[in-house]
Amino acid sequence: MQNIIVITNQLGDFMTNCYTVYNSETREAIMIDPASNARFLSNLLVNQQLNCVAVFLTHGHIDHMGALPELMELIGHKVPVYASEEEQDVLSDPRKNLSEMFSGQLLTIKPDILLHDGEEIKLLGTSIRCILVAGHTKGGMCYYFEENGLLFSGDTLFSRSIGRSDFPTGDGIRLVRDIREKLLVLPNDTQVYAGHNERTTIGREKEGNPFLADY
Repeated sequence: MQNIIVITNQLGDFMTNCYTVYNSETREAIMIDPASNARFLSNLLVNQQLNCVAVFLTHGHIDHMGALPELMELIGHKVPVYASEEEQDVLSDPRKNLSEMFSGQLLTIKPDILLHDGEEIKLLGTSIRCILVAGHTKGGMCYYFEENGLLFSGDTLFSRSIGRSDFPTGDGIRLVRDIREKLLVLPNDTQVYAGHNERTTIGREKEGNPFLADY
């Protein structure tokens, strides 16, 4: 099993969790949801002597990708951006991605690699499974490192909560259904790294999440 390390930084006005996930031997890293403060994130990569090989977006809201354009410039070399195929119109529409509402800038992102539900990606010397969990947005993608027992859930599943569904392309019924059918079936000791707030586990949410009480 590869030694995978997770660095968590809460960034931006919405205190979004940006995760830098790396292989401690190869120093290869992926960044999940570069929310804000591109220079800080760029310096983190330099100071930790990490080679960023990919950026993963869990979904297309501005508070999870606001730093992306500047970060790409600061890194100085091409880093592919991965996102769900179902999320393309959210990423490209400033109204749907909320940049028009919350930032005053009209941000559009075009991913380099489009992902599908159930797809397996080989990076960092391990396998990462893509799990489509729609409902917060229609193309929300979770990333599951099965070998290491890590799940990056974006704004779908939180500690004792779930994502809101009142933004464009949201669907509360679909969100609860997908969480139950696709996330709560993972091992109980799976560590859940959510888009906001503290880390939790699948077992803890099965037992005590009030939004999933009748699971």
